[in-house]
Amino acid sequence: MSQPVSSSPDAAHQPGAADRPELSGFRTKPVSFVRRSGRLTDGQKRMWAERHADYLVDVPRAIARTSVDPEYVLDAAAVFGRTAPLVVEIGSGLGDAVVDAATGDSRRDYLAVEVYQPGLAHTIARAERAGAALGRRGLPNLRLVQANAAELLETTLPAGSVDELWVFFPDPWHKARHHKRRLVTQEFAALAARVLRSGGILRLATDWAEYAEQMIEVLDADEHLTNAHGPGGVAPRFERRALTGFERKAHQAGRAITDLEYVRR
Repeated sequence: MSQPVSSSPDAAHQPGAADRPELSGFRTKPVSFVRRSGRLTDGQKRMWAERHADYLVDVPRAIARTSVDPEYVLDAAAVFGRTAPLVVEIGSGLGDAVVDAATGDSRRDYLAVEVYQPGLAHTIARAERAGAALGRRGLPNLRLVQANAAELLETTLPAGSVDELWVFFPDPWHKARHHKRRLVTQEFAALAARVLRSGGILRLATDWAEYAEQMIEVLDADEHLTNAHGPGGVAPRFERRALTGFERKAHQAGRAITDLEYVRR
């Protein structure tokens, strides 16, 4: 499940943050996650200790432990050790979609953005199993970032550096009073357009029809994005999106899945 959105400021601060005027408005806007606790299992702890250094991009922080210093710019070629098309998934959760994609597509590099350590540890374990099935250790074309996705899109990723941006099943915040916390807004559309190369693709999926309508309204209105299936159009199911337990539950609950596809002009 992709990262939901919360509008609450992050309370974790680092000493000296108040001395940086460029961070005076830090987290006054919605972020790409809700705050919840989570503990690693013993197996996840072992996996994290042994393998996280090979997957996790060690980004410098600004104020909070999930923030990214706005002066830091990610060099994908240095991170992956090669130059290849880059796919970024926001809210990779347990890694179902991104690991499946990275396993079957060695020509592209995949960057998974997630804030929760248990999810990241689960993704690493899944990647290790996928690599072992191929007779190698891990997936060299997969990296993880533990960070607020909005900051990554605004400052960390260079403009025009992403070939595909994925947002699968963001929290719908279905109560009307919570709609302001949703990820896909006019501001998000602008950030997505910023990081996508010309011709790059933004892919989304949701199991809430009303949220799908909002996504279409917002994204169709952005001057830098074109709906690949015409104004107001929806896409066929993205064939490279792994079928997850979350999606199965949505089907069981009688909710239809809406896929969307937008192209950067």
